[in-house]
Amino acid sequence: MGRRLRVHLDPCGGIAGDMFCAALAHARPDLRDDLLLCLSRLALPPGIEPRFEAHIDHSLAGLRFVVPLARTPESGEMPASQGDRQHRHEHAHGHGHEHDPGHGHHHHEHSPPHGYARHGHVPHARIRDMLTRSALAPAVRMHALGIFALLAEAEARVHAVPVDQVEFHEVGAWDSIVDIVAAAFWIDALDAVSWSHEPVPLGRGTARTAHGLIPLPAPATLHLLEGIEVVDDGIGGERATPTGAAILRYLRTIGSVPAIASSRMRPLASGYGMGTRSLPGRANALRATLYEYESREVVPTADHVLRIDFDIDDQSGEDLAVALDILRARSDVLQVVQWPVFGKKGRLGMRIELLALEQAQEAVIAACFEQTTTIGLRVQDTQRRLLARREVCATADAGPVRVKLCERAASHTAKAEMDDLALRATNHAQREALRRNAETQALQGPREPPEGKP
Repeated sequence: MGRRLRVHLDPCGGIAGDMFCAALAHARPDLRDDLLLCLSRLALPPGIEPRFEAHIDHSLAGLRFVVPLARTPESGEMPASQGDRQHRHEHAHGHGHEHDPGHGHHHHEHSPPHGYARHGHVPHARIRDMLTRSALAPAVRMHALGIFALLAEAEARVHAVPVDQVEFHEVGAWDSIVDIVAAAFWIDALDAVSWSHEPVPLGRGTARTAHGLIPLPAPATLHLLEGIEVVDDGIGGERATPTGAAILRYLRTIGSVPAIASSRMRPLASGYGMGTRSLPGRANALRATLYEYESREVVPTADHVLRIDFDIDDQSGEDLAVALDILRARSDVLQVVQWPVFGKKGRLGMRIELLALEQAQEAVIAACFEQTTTIGLRVQDTQRRLLARREVCATADAGPVRVKLCERAASHTAKAEMDDLALRATNHAQREALRRNAETQALQGPREPPEGKP
């Protein structure tokens, strides 16, 4: 048994970058100084000194992550006070969205990075270059760049422009950079095997901008939440900021799972990151819970198979495709793959590789000679290592979907059968929704010991 860490997020009030950082700092106060030291490597302008403040909301105690805003040399202006801050969306081509105060959320009004005018536009490439040249630890730098890249890609989709042409108005500001770098610090410092979360409150309503009303969630936020489970809890306004959604999206690329599904877990600590907006009947908080769990020792089974490979340069592509389908359909053939190769005299050909049952050597070799034009092939005895897996059937309105469950050290993983998805859905969005539902249902089902399969 190995001890691992899992972090579970509960966005009761919503999620924003500062709430994410405050929740983890509340859960791990021993790492707060390390975080502030990390942020000091950004060479922040004078007067911008991030800090944590205790806050109570609906009798629930937590922290706020505060980034004081300094006077900017370019404008000579002082930003609004902490109590007057309103969240503004980042937007491509500098179209900053300023919210109606009734929709104000958790985040800060932004002070621009040093060297930019207060109302100037910050190119994504400029932010990327600044982070790349920073003195941040390599892993922190990598995570921060990854989160910013997701924001840029979302904005590029919203405005139908190349990513390199995206310019941020507010998200390029120092306090947003601080939020994202702080999030990157926590991802690196905790080194969790997996991150999971409850459904994200979607929010509703509109935000007033310089260019008119936009619906909530903001377009970039909605792009970032694609594929992530959300819920409408009846409370309007902006509940997830683009930065918060980008952090969740990034976590899914480094080991996020849809729900906690591991036994023998033990909660180690929990923390609450508080937003600035007051919500009716609940605390505007994001809870982070750190779990230690014992990962099961998963020992892959071992067996021996035949690996047969040969090259083809004199059989038409359409006939070879038919031949390989016939070989693939044999019960004693486990896998057939192909890839292009250059043979003698620079001829373009195909290399074919089969995995077959050891006891079927002669029959499979004979079939290869019968179906293809090869006049020679190579045969190797190969050892395989297999994780235990089994197939279950998930029910859906469109019909049953087969799902393969695989046992791993940290948890089970699920993979829906694409043939079933293609049969029961007519477009990508429907297939993705059906896949998520089927895999979630399979993961939440009974956990009988899976049987090995050759």
